[in-house]
Amino acid sequence: MLCGYLPITPRLQRQYMSRKIAEHMTWHLKCCEDTDEVIHLAGSEAWKHFDETHLTFVEEPKNVRLGLCTDGFNPFGYSATPYSCWPVFLTVYNLPPELYMKSEHIFLAMIISGPKSPRKNIDVMLRPLIDELKELWTNGVETYDSFRQQNFIMKAVLLWTISDFPSYGMLSGWSTHGKLSCPYCMENTKAFQLQYGRKTSFFDCHRQFLPPKHPFCRDKKNFYLNRVEKSRPRPQD
Repeated sequence: MLCGYLPITPRLQRQYMSRKIAEHMTWHLKCCEDTDEVIHLAGSEAWKHFDETHLTFVEEPKNVRLGLCTDGFNPFGYSATPYSCWPVFLTVYNLPPELYMKSEHIFLAMIISGPKSPRKNIDVMLRPLIDELKELWTNGVETYDSFRQQNFIMKAVLLWTISDFPSYGMLSGWSTHGKLSCPYCMENTKAFQLQYGRKTSFFDCHRQFLPPKHPFCRDKKNFYLNRVEKSRPRPQD
């Protein structure tokens, strides 16, 4: 496997070198003040829970919130010789939605490539990025804010990863195969094995998330035959 790494710290610092972008880097503070709708990730439960838990980080509103996205593909096409390429991207979520999804604010952190998928060894390839993120979380780096014309210690946190389910298993170390592959339901799963194929099926595992009086919960015909859904999903931690 080959791994090319591009440090992210200088690029995060460059966000504050532009007066216009530096001003937008604290947009998340006031975006959800006058509405109950989630118009930005700052209005999400995960963001709010982080703010309540890590007060020291929140004291500096210019600190950076990041999301990581990765997936594998064959750059030569599926009919060519098997080859795996895994680009790893980081997105800055401090910015408004119309900015953080633009290519100039999505950073390519590394490319993992080789004849086979990295699978469970992807954490070894991610080591340089993990070390840099730990340094940004623990100590931060002195950065100049061109909009406010002052230096500050910029820290960063990785709040989310975005991936499909197999990639999720590789990044988290969670087994995404078999009956216990759902990281939400875990041992309370309603998955079952098909009688003849012996494959795991998650059919009819979703009705428990509906309101208790939803007509689908009482439907015995179009879902699992002769079953009325009465159970509720386990509460979130």
